[in-house]
Amino acid sequence: MSTTTPGASAPAAESRADSIAATPATSPATAFTRLHQTIAPWVRSHPERLALVDAERSLRYGELDGAIAGTARALAALGVRGGDRVVLVTENCVGCAVLILALSALDAWAVPVNARLSQSEIGNIVEHAGARVALYLDGAHAEAREHGLARGAQPAQWPHVGRLLVGAVNAAAVPEPVEPAARDQVAALIYTTGTTGASKGVMLTHANMMFIGRSNRAQGRVQPGDRVYGVLPMSHVYGLSVLLVGPLSNGATVFYEARFRPETLARALAEQQLTVLHGVPALYAKLIEWSRAQATPLRAPALRMAQSGGAPLTETLKAAFESSFGIVLNNGYGMTETSPTVCQTRVESPRADCSVGPVVPEVEIRLGDPLPDGSGELLVRGPNVMKGYYRRPDLTAQVIDADGWLHTGDLARIDADGAVFIVGRSKEIIIHSGFNVYPEEVEQSINAFPAVLQSAVVGRAVEGNEEVVAFVEVRAGMALDPAALRAFLREQLSPYKIPHEVRVVEHLPAAPSGKILKAKLREMLAAAG
Repeated sequence: MSTTTPGASAPAAESRADSIAATPATSPATAFTRLHQTIAPWVRSHPERLALVDAERSLRYGELDGAIAGTARALAALGVRGGDRVVLVTENCVGCAVLILALSALDAWAVPVNARLSQSEIGNIVEHAGARVALYLDGAHAEAREHGLARGAQPAQWPHVGRLLVGAVNAAAVPEPVEPAARDQVAALIYTTGTTGASKGVMLTHANMMFIGRSNRAQGRVQPGDRVYGVLPMSHVYGLSVLLVGPLSNGATVFYEARFRPETLARALAEQQLTVLHGVPALYAKLIEWSRAQATPLRAPALRMAQSGGAPLTETLKAAFESSFGIVLNNGYGMTETSPTVCQTRVESPRADCSVGPVVPEVEIRLGDPLPDGSGELLVRGPNVMKGYYRRPDLTAQVIDADGWLHTGDLARIDADGAVFIVGRSKEIIIHSGFNVYPEEVEQSINAFPAVLQSAVVGRAVEGNEEVVAFVEVRAGMALDPAALRAFLREQLSPYKIPHEVRVVEHLPAAPSGKILKAKLREMLAAAG
């Protein structure tokens, strides 16, 4: 399954801090070599349009150009150079977006880190990245302030960023070479395992990120003048792509929110006339659950596009969303290593099932080593694939082969019409009595039970076998009847797929992005013996 190959390379980079809004060429696809340059058409044509909004400040496109230039000068005065890595400890806010774009103007690498990580996790990232400096965005973000104070950072006030704490400049930091080509120069270093294991930094280039903006435009997922809700953390690649790159390169407005609260989102949908909404399934589930518990209908008079990603979507949740809002909930698939988009359902061809849709234009996919059921590991090649893992060429070589195919580790099947279905992680398959059990399939069935808000299924090793164990988060005001759940599952699943044990938990452990941390659940099982 493939589409056309990527277009020609772009001209040499213009990265001076005082020359942000480069004059675009005729074709937006080839006009820019750096991320910050993509706002140029909107600075010129719509200077009065709001670009970035949060609870404390807002910037119009005509102001954003100067904000980036001024912030780049402030960073340069600290000693930040091209090729330096700069850690940003923050929640979503205007200041974070400005800093990422200002680092682009200096050819430095942005390393956004969620303030909700622990001290040790942030310390590991700072050390592994060889950061020149760490910035802790203060404002309303108490965790970022506490991290900065604990590491001896000094308070400052930058005009377009707001209050922040500035860490000590690391004189020993060695800058990476600055590469003229967008496909070679790193824009962002995203750490994928800071919450669950050893540091692993994904190098995403300017070309990787700008491809996502171009893809969003080509598919009509974001349009000039759209009003986008920004609660997915920009420290995660999903949030970075759809709440910064996509909107700003396409002339939209982003309303940043630091933390998800269903009542805040419900109010924003109605009052801010939001037109585009992105979220993980847990966000949509909790929004609908809040609406039911409060007996408050959800109003979104301007909403035209809703997208789910980051975790498996269930048919029950998709149907509930579409019943509540009267529009299609689109689905997609990606990963940090692919910037992140690989597949998306098409806006013009809505689906009733939970396929993640066909591969996006300019990207190729295929299945490696198909299993008897027709599924196989999904392989990806295209302009979205990362440069590699920072300082880990060995890990890079394990996942990107000599022909440029990224081995995702995800198992998928591809229907005759090109629709892709993700059936599980190759490392998460549970082998029970010789049969393969895909956790996502079991979770889909459990989540369809009325009392279940969300679930996660993992394997537990026992003598000569592996058991299926389900962790379940129950809807507010309801109780789970285990016997009724098992009777329900017997109608949905083969006997070997039905969980040996169902454990009710108050909240499933989740990363700041909303993704359920199954490693934590396995640790809980191990601790319980």
